[in-house]
Amino acid sequence: MASTESPGRTEELESIVERIKPKARQIFARYRIPPADAEDLLQEAFVVYLHKQDSIRQTEPWLLGTLRKRCLVYWRSHRRRLYNAVDTAILESVAEAGPTPQEGSDLSSDLKSAIATLSSKCRSLLQLRYGLGCTPLEAAERLGYRSSSIYKVMERCLAALTNRLVASGLLGERKPIRAG
Repeated sequence: MASTESPGRTEELESIVERIKPKARQIFARYRIPPADAEDLLQEAFVVYLHKQDSIRQTEPWLLGTLRKRCLVYWRSHRRRLYNAVDTAILESVAEAGPTPQEGSDLSSDLKSAIATLSSKCRSLLQLRYGLGCTPLEAAERLGYRSSSIYKVMERCLAALTNRLVASGLLGERKPIRAG
């Protein structure tokens, strides 16, 4: 497939990359983005730039701002994957899907201990969601939350639970998770 870019445009893009490279490295270091993912994020930023270039007044500040936003989105998506994994583990534990009754009992006991250390708001929400099988929207209605904010509250509660499980050694070594 032939390139539709002119040689002058390619040189201009390479020049922009060279100028922003030191600041981009600082951004990636600040957000602790792995090198392979950093290159992907940079490419994503340039693809968006190519689509919006006619409306962009200052290329370099726009690209650096876009990189920062891409880094935030990168970590948010990683946190969500972890929360979803914890969410799945909770559902399996509540359903007692452990390979043996003893292992299921141990996991359930560890989970109950971790949940007991959470705020009453989180305990109530998790009990409705996993203990009683309510959907997030049903739990929001019962607890008086707005349906638009229940997913954020649920994410915070799962983050707190994940941190407790990590602290107890149940999920292995990780740095504390911040929601939002």
